[in-house]
Amino acid sequence: MQPTPEQSPHHVYPDHWEADVVLRDGGTARIRPITTDDAERLVSFYEQVSEESKYYRFFAPYPRLSAKDVHRFTHHDYVDRVGLAATVGGDFIATVRYDRIDANGRPASAPADEAEVAFLVQDAHQGRGVASALLEHIAAVARERGIRRFAAEVLPANTKMIKVFRDAGYTQQRSFEDGAVHLTLDLEPTAESLAVQRAREQRAEARSVQRLLAPGSVAVIGTGRNPGGVGRTVLRNLLGAGFTGRAYAVNSSFAADQGTIDGVPAHRSIGEIGEPVDLAVVAVPADRVPEAVADCGEHGVQGLVVLSAGYAEWGAEGRERQRELVRQARSYGMRIIGPNAFGIINNADAVRLNASLAPEPPAQGRIGLFTQSGAIGIALLSGLYRRGAGLSTFISAGNRADISGNDFLQYWYEDPDTDVALLYLESLGNPRKFTRLARRTAAVKPVVVVKGARHSGSTPPGHAVPVSRIPDATVSALMRQAGVIRVDTVTEMVDAGLLLADQPLPAGPRVAILGNSESLGLLTYDACLAEGLRPRPPRDLTTAATPQDFRDALAEALADRSCDAVVVTAIPWVGENGQAETGDGEVLAAALRAAAATGPAKPVAVVHVEIGGLAEALAAASSTVAAPRVAATASPGAPAAADGRGIPRVTSPTGASATPGVTGTPAGSVTPDLPAQPNAPGSGAPTPSAPPTGRIPAYPAAERAVRALAEAVKYAQWRRQAAVPGKVPEFLEDTIDEAGAAERIDALLGPDPDPRGRQLSHDEARELLGRYGITVRPTLPAPDPDAAVAAAARLGFPVALKTTAPHLRHRADLGGVRLDLANETALRRAYGELTDLLGKPTELQPVVQSMAPRGVDTVVRATIDPAAGAVLSFGLAGAPSELLGDTAHRLVPATDRDAAELIRSIRAAPVLFGWRGSAPVDTAALEELLLRVSRLVDDHPEVVSVALEPVVVATQGLTVLGATVRLSPPPARTDLGPRRLPNY
Repeated sequence: MQPTPEQSPHHVYPDHWEADVVLRDGGTARIRPITTDDAERLVSFYEQVSEESKYYRFFAPYPRLSAKDVHRFTHHDYVDRVGLAATVGGDFIATVRYDRIDANGRPASAPADEAEVAFLVQDAHQGRGVASALLEHIAAVARERGIRRFAAEVLPANTKMIKVFRDAGYTQQRSFEDGAVHLTLDLEPTAESLAVQRAREQRAEARSVQRLLAPGSVAVIGTGRNPGGVGRTVLRNLLGAGFTGRAYAVNSSFAADQGTIDGVPAHRSIGEIGEPVDLAVVAVPADRVPEAVADCGEHGVQGLVVLSAGYAEWGAEGRERQRELVRQARSYGMRIIGPNAFGIINNADAVRLNASLAPEPPAQGRIGLFTQSGAIGIALLSGLYRRGAGLSTFISAGNRADISGNDFLQYWYEDPDTDVALLYLESLGNPRKFTRLARRTAAVKPVVVVKGARHSGSTPPGHAVPVSRIPDATVSALMRQAGVIRVDTVTEMVDAGLLLADQPLPAGPRVAILGNSESLGLLTYDACLAEGLRPRPPRDLTTAATPQDFRDALAEALADRSCDAVVVTAIPWVGENGQAETGDGEVLAAALRAAAATGPAKPVAVVHVEIGGLAEALAAASSTVAAPRVAATASPGAPAAADGRGIPRVTSPTGASATPGVTGTPAGSVTPDLPAQPNAPGSGAPTPSAPPTGRIPAYPAAERAVRALAEAVKYAQWRRQAAVPGKVPEFLEDTIDEAGAAERIDALLGPDPDPRGRQLSHDEARELLGRYGITVRPTLPAPDPDAAVAAAARLGFPVALKTTAPHLRHRADLGGVRLDLANETALRRAYGELTDLLGKPTELQPVVQSMAPRGVDTVVRATIDPAAGAVLSFGLAGAPSELLGDTAHRLVPATDRDAAELIRSIRAAPVLFGWRGSAPVDTAALEELLLRVSRLVDDHPEVVSVALEPVVVATQGLTVLGATVRLSPPPARTDLGPRRLPNY
């Protein structure tokens, strides 16, 4: 909708204020500015508001709006007077407006920074969270227009509106004047307001998924009259799963007297059904989908699963068709799975929903599975079925035009039926939100991800989201930081999912290996070492071992305090007649499950070769309730000094129940742990809880079992650390001039900054970094030998002479650096050699710099990715590290724990800790530098790139020899704004 010139004398229609939002009940609404075209909508809306609500709004009986009122409420300048409406199906369901006022409460213009705000919500939509969503959006609009405070007058009886203001999380003041409650809200976002906003987002998005997964009634639109076809197949699967709700078949081609199809009522449209329909599965050609969506929207359907193809996967025309589909569905308050979806499954006894093309629904279990690919979904369902694994829910989202993996993380976070979340993703439409949600979910249950299209940099078809420029290795590191278990293949995802769903988390990396094959035991031992675990020598039970021998050995290993997990290896054993027996796998499975059920709570995995029925028997849950498993404790002599690479290890967090499901005393870690921090907890850690089922995962290869176990060990360590989060040390505040840096950045960018940004000069970068306590060693230009000598005299010998030409910068291997020049003679000789070898001084741009103490050369960088946000990186300087990609990454803002982990995460980390007898360097100073860089880019989004190279870390302190800083107008922070769905 576009305004008239009369309506908008100052600003054109602000279409960026338009947004789709998910409400508290899971439905959607559209928020947009009110325009002059909305007069009739406003009048109609007001007529449907109760007299009580009108009284609360105007403090007096106000049965109808006058023409003057309608003009006032529909004509805005979008600066001093703004009105927003929440709409469903094009009709208003709520409005909010603000008017800028001065200190005396009279209409004003900028620089007045206060506004009066008022809401009106249609009674039928009260309680859906509409007013809370409108407050978030009108507050964001006000901040954009220079308004810092809202004032509101509310009648004491209007408790609902008082609660909206009170619960928003903004700093506020309240007083009682002239029979009304006077509220003043400071609109600057606070930690509390952001937490409130995200909690509401989680409830709303989880509820929107729940409405799709637990419908009371389902209509399959496009059910064929003859057997076969997509619609008829879905209806058959729905009925075959025993759906507990009402089912309907819908096809516009049905005869008027069709009656039933497959025993369910058959209708020609949703409108003919005459009863509420919660979920519609759409299986009609793409050109007929808009008609079906309109029929659903006009008759109150809550959500859609669109199986139809012919959308973004078909090119530009399909992408536009997909965008229109989402816009149409959201206009009715509906959410969509698809299009081009495979379907959804919910195995809960109260629902038993199979609205998919999967003929054999998976067994009931504790794993939630989301996939963007129908083909991958089929493969995963088949693999899980073969291995006896059960699912709580399954979603194949197809083109993922609306509901995505983020929404299901919101749902699984609090779903009591899901213990492990598995996701196959081909892209991350909103990486910032994904890592935030994944971190929160991973703190209570494992999240395992396979990411396809790792090297294509693609986005979901039809999605208007920024393309991330960060490499896949960085994406993987950021997932690890968020607690996500990132694996490379769907087979590894299933392997890890089975272990995590059915076994307790390990307390550490110590692994006992036992079995009846020495060779298979050695293969398992080698695999453990390769994955960074700490295996004990394998125990060979010999090929004559019986199931009872396996049971006794497993019980003994579980009771041993010096191990944290057990891998059982099994091959066909030799019978009394000397013949190899494939045996009855059920007998061995029963023996292993009996030992696991009565022993201490430690994970058990089985590697087997050609033992018939073993995997199936192990996958079957116990028919009786297992006896409680006694918690394991670590042996007093568990080593904790250093790992195999010579990197100091930290004791893990303590607390007997700090994190549910992660308990026990760790004896080490699969990856280099942090050295003990001043604020770190003591040495104990919680004990693992008992597994939820009697199942034991079985694997056909040692490498697969060990890899799954290694992922569980790393995840358990992350859970222990997440229970006691890191923090930013307070000592930084004394040496950081945030306000001064902000002023300098504004001056450097100027009043009309170039949107492409600008790179700072060496001196400008030194000055800005200095305001954050980062000292860069000065350099002086040396355009000729005499200037070089003068610079050295000023700085003091010994000095370094180096080129700064872009093609030679940081390339000591090309001969562009001369070090330890102790006098004028050496300097002049080096200058001549440099210019003779590499070119003229005008090309080389040589500089002179005083020598730094000897140490390890490192690189610290921070960059802003348009999709992922600010990323802090660390590695050693030099071509080998670059060539091998040996760089670690963390999201900003970084905590003390992040900084400590960052420098220990690279493969070359031992060089910093005294490798081969060298002196350990000052890693504490390095961690402080990382925290200062993190603070700089977090405090000032205009700083889009920082590179400190090299940073020479000595045994005492460090020296920053080079710095590059780039400034740019700050990119939009969608993660900090009001809640909104992706735009179409």
